[in-house]
Amino acid sequence: MYEHDSIKPFEGAEGSKKEQVASMFDQIAHRYDFLNRFLSAGIDVSWRKKAIRELKTVHPKYILDVATGTADVAILTYQLLQPKPEKIAGIDISDGMLELGRKKLKERNLDPFITLYNGDSEAINFPDNTFDAITVAFGVRNFANLEKGLSEMLRVLKPGGKLVILEFSKPTLPGIKGFYNLYTRMIAPKAGKVIARNEAAYKYLNDSIQAFPEGKRFVSIMEKCGYAHCYKKALSLGICTIYCGSKL
Repeated sequence: MYEHDSIKPFEGAEGSKKEQVASMFDQIAHRYDFLNRFLSAGIDVSWRKKAIRELKTVHPKYILDVATGTADVAILTYQLLQPKPEKIAGIDISDGMLELGRKKLKERNLDPFITLYNGDSEAINFPDNTFDAITVAFGVRNFANLEKGLSEMLRVLKPGGKLVILEFSKPTLPGIKGFYNLYTRMIAPKAGKVIARNEAAYKYLNDSIQAFPEGKRFVSIMEKCGYAHCYKKALSLGICTIYCGSKL
């Protein structure tokens, strides 16, 4: 267990972390995409695109997007990769997020190529060696058991397949670090309270970022779980990091 595994969105309330995370995302689903753009000044879209480009080396035909949410990464992956993947599956534990994701797919006529399922990252309902690639954007912090989730993704990844994780991290430059801490601890929760009527969700965002085993430590956890050729790339002065690993 890692420190972030035990951090819940609604401390003191009943329910496991997994149950609380699903409830939290159900509650904020209607404003989730807007808040992502607003709180990051739109930079989050470029982060996602950079993470997806890490898949170009494996030319994946069948992709799993874990913690898919409203399907932002699944949609961008289908749009950006050449040759296009034959099929993308997205899983998430929040029905509220999935409902919005399915609407976006239908509006873009992408539902023949991308299918969303209610699914648990720690018990993925697909056979061993199914996917050529797996993506996770801002989702591994929400795993109730980080190593179990990483191991389960490795199980369904084909030999030679690649995992790409995009996750928040903490900048280390003194000036940037101070502003970032103020932003995530004070400004983001207040914006969440006003826009999504849910301050707790964005307080949880900060708490889980602060506790997450980032950087070299996370790379070592990936290696411990069986991934090979692991590496990381910091983005935007360390506010966000791409982590990659492969299955031998």
